[in-house]
Amino acid sequence: MVTDRERKLIRRRLRGRTGAWMEGVSGYRAMWLVVCFDLPVGDPKERRDAARFRHRLLDEGFAMKQWSVYTRYFITRAQADAAADRIGGHVPPMGKVSMMFITDKQYGMVRNFEGRIRAESEQKPDQLALF
Repeated sequence: MVTDRERKLIRRRLRGRTGAWMEGVSGYRAMWLVVCFDLPVGDPKERRDAARFRHRLLDEGFAMKQWSVYTRYFITRAQADAAADRIGGHVPPMGKVSMMFITDKQYGMVRNFEGRIRAESEQKPDQLALF
């Protein structure tokens, strides 16, 4: 379960304006990687594996969009491919994970609703995160 503190951190990551470093980035080359998953949680080991997988996504810089949907912005497809390969190596046994690559232009057309009220879309990160 996500705590209020984690929600605030995720919202902080998604807020902000596009920084100067983003000016030369094409919306057709920049990618959003969307990770959707369904993980078994029937016994304590499966729950632990599922929690590790979710924490791995957060450690990689992903933000929770919905309970089993996480997103992250990448400047290039190659970076998104590398992240997808790393994540794929940590999928728990019997877990089902789908990863979708969406251009920034396509992702900009996403419509979010909270109840019947239209909500703001996520923004590109304000700065590069170096790990």
